[in-house]
Amino acid sequence: MTNETPTVDAPAEIKIFDTTLRDGEQSPGASMTLEEKLQVAEVLDAMGVDIIEAGFPIASNGDFEAVNTIAKRAENSVIAGLARAVMADIDRAGEAVRDARRGRIHTFVSTSPIHLQHQMMKNQDEVLDIITATVGRARNLIDDVEWSAMDATRTPLDYLCRCVETAIKAGATTINLPDTVGYATPDEYRAMFATIMEKVPGADDITFSVHCHNDLGLAVANSLAGVAGGARQIECTINGLGERAGNASLEEIVMAIRTRGDVLPYHTNVDPSYLMRASKLVSTVAGFPVQYNKAIVGKNAFAHESGIHQDGVLKHAETYEIMKPEDVGVKSTSLVMGKHSGRHAFREKMKELGLELGQNAFEDAFRRFKDLADRKKHVYDEDIEALVEDQMAIAGEAVKVISLTVIAGTSAPQKAIVTMEVDGRHVTEEAQGSGPVDATFNAVKQIMPHEARLSLYQVHAVTEGTDAQAEVSVRLEDGGRIASGRGADVDTLVASAKAYVAALNKLAIKRIHAQGVREAS
Repeated sequence: MTNETPTVDAPAEIKIFDTTLRDGEQSPGASMTLEEKLQVAEVLDAMGVDIIEAGFPIASNGDFEAVNTIAKRAENSVIAGLARAVMADIDRAGEAVRDARRGRIHTFVSTSPIHLQHQMMKNQDEVLDIITATVGRARNLIDDVEWSAMDATRTPLDYLCRCVETAIKAGATTINLPDTVGYATPDEYRAMFATIMEKVPGADDITFSVHCHNDLGLAVANSLAGVAGGARQIECTINGLGERAGNASLEEIVMAIRTRGDVLPYHTNVDPSYLMRASKLVSTVAGFPVQYNKAIVGKNAFAHESGIHQDGVLKHAETYEIMKPEDVGVKSTSLVMGKHSGRHAFREKMKELGLELGQNAFEDAFRRFKDLADRKKHVYDEDIEALVEDQMAIAGEAVKVISLTVIAGTSAPQKAIVTMEVDGRHVTEEAQGSGPVDATFNAVKQIMPHEARLSLYQVHAVTEGTDAQAEVSVRLEDGGRIASGRGADVDTLVASAKAYVAALNKLAIKRIHAQGVREAS
């Protein structure tokens, strides 16, 4: 009997094959310029992607130039060029990747009955001959050859085994069995790999690859199932970009493996801190916006608006987050302030913005925040800053605006009805003016009589959108004294009234202070 500690198998390495620049670019409207492709390739190379499929060299001179230039510049990744099972395609792909530190020719042919009958116009034996000839041609040009059975998941298993065996004998070093039309389910896909790897001679000596489309929303699940069946390469794209419903998403694959190592005993060479950067770059150059609730890289992936969720995350991040946002290149968790947010989140947001209020003023500000959130879809940091600063100003005011009704237009007289709180009692006045702002200020003046001159009236939107808060600045001059007031509200006229009253309150304080100085002297 020995005391040796049992060895634990190291997690299996999964190669990440990124096809954003090839399959991703085939999305209608997603074409990229040479410079854009070089930018994307540079990020993919830096982040640790094992293989970059840089394009389809035979497709155009531009595609050839992109693959060739990327091949010359790549420092780490294998650079692959795609080729149909046509000699001219294979020769062109070989020429495109010839200068790469590590190059690959990726060639494919259809194998399913529906493709053979309606697209290839070939029988099964003819396709086997094509595989032998084209894979052999590619292997004569380069040591690294990948062969794909297009529409593998709708191909009879026995015939698929014959195709794979033929490709291996002809020199293929990687075998890709794609779910080209997103038809498979995870159990089917896993079983297909397990069966082929068991039945096909020489399968132990090559790498099997998965390539899944997302037509049924199963691309990532199928990819991981294929790995469970024995595949050790995953073909995917940034943001899941690709034809029809897209491909398996690289960022979801990488983070699923990283996060669930307990049931996915694998690892990749991708540095996840690049994921958000890569996502934004691809979204920009392809012109395909990332949906807000997209896993890992969506705007809302690490955002919380529900008060219950915000409270939990603030107490302990793992209550509602299974990944750290900084791990994928996101600065931090985002507390989205909206009508579902609670006091805890509002107070934390104030601290984050460097704002502070006493308890009573805080409760008033929180109530006003809730009212604001009911009136506009998005409450931004600038909204909260304006609201709290407005609350701080109101807290010291002797006179406050309670309500405002304005009648304006091209035919009716411009009229304003203002109700204000003066020394604890409500006073309402009505006035007309040359415009809605003038009418509002005239009504305020009837409640707070003064001789001050308006020297500045300025409005700007706190944030974008038609529901943005307006921030109004007012400056008044009276007997050499100058006072400024500011008000914020989604209603510009209400903000104007608040700013005007705030300035009048300050003038009143300055007047009292000046009087006290004179009496003391």
